Amino acid sequence: MLPAMADPTPVLDDLRAESDELDSLVGQLTAERWTLQTPAPRWTVAHQIAHLTWTDHSSLVAVTDEDGFRALVEQALAAPHSFVDQGAERFAKLPPPELLAKWREGRAALDSALRAAPPGARFLWYGPPMSAASMATARLMETWAHGLDIADALGVVRAPTDRLRHVARIGVRARDYAFAVRGLTPPTEQFRVELTGPDGDVWTYGPEDAPQHVTGSALDFCLLATQRAHRTDLDLHAVGTDADQWLDIAQAFAGLPGAGRPPKGRPKGAAQ
Repeated sequence: MLPAMADPTPVLDDLRAESDELDSLVGQLTAERWTLQTPAPRWTVAHQIAHLTWTDHSSLVAVTDEDGFRALVEQALAAPHSFVDQGAERFAKLPPPELLAKWREGRAALDSALRAAPPGARFLWYGPPMSAASMATARLMETWAHGLDIADALGVVRAPTDRLRHVARIGVRARDYAFAVRGLTPPTEQFRVELTGPDGDVWTYGPEDAPQHVTGSALDFCLLATQRAHRTDLDLHAVGTDADQWLDIAQAFAGLPGAGRPPKGRPKGAAQ
């Protein structure tokens, strides 16, 4: 397990930048383009922004109203397989200008609340409780992943940035959760993970002498952990039985395992 981040400011700044980049993609879309289908089944561009809006709202409630968030958890437990889609559907029905305004308002309110959170505070979540830094990292991860789906629908290729470091980190930290949420016993030993970032830097996690390890592209690891690409299409390599199994089940998000994306058969390491 990696240590928690102490100061949330760097990841909050990167979350703001990631959100602004996505905003630049959707801010001037015509009403017709909001209805374009994305790679997520039955989800349009509007559904993707609606999901971010809903999750930002849930995060804000978690940070500012513990009893209110407990009520949201009860709703989720009552419909574990549909509550995420229900949240997206509710906001996706709004006219695009209203949805865009609500997304902008919600993410700004969450940014302010997380920056004002007392040091060491932890907030309830649908998975394990999170610190302000962890909450911001989770929001960045989702903003990046759903932004990829939107870019795909719009025919836009987004260049990977160093902000992926946060997505990779949460993917590594969520290793044991990925096993547990599937009813599997997490490995007892740590893995060594070495990922090559967009600028050629190698991001490392875990003990250098760990017998089991994962190596490859940081972009591809992030695509895997957010279930935006199938493992067979990615430049990732595992040594060790447990490490190999992890690459089959990795997820950086809380909640039930998703279906993932089918293999495309593209060359390993190619851009998404």
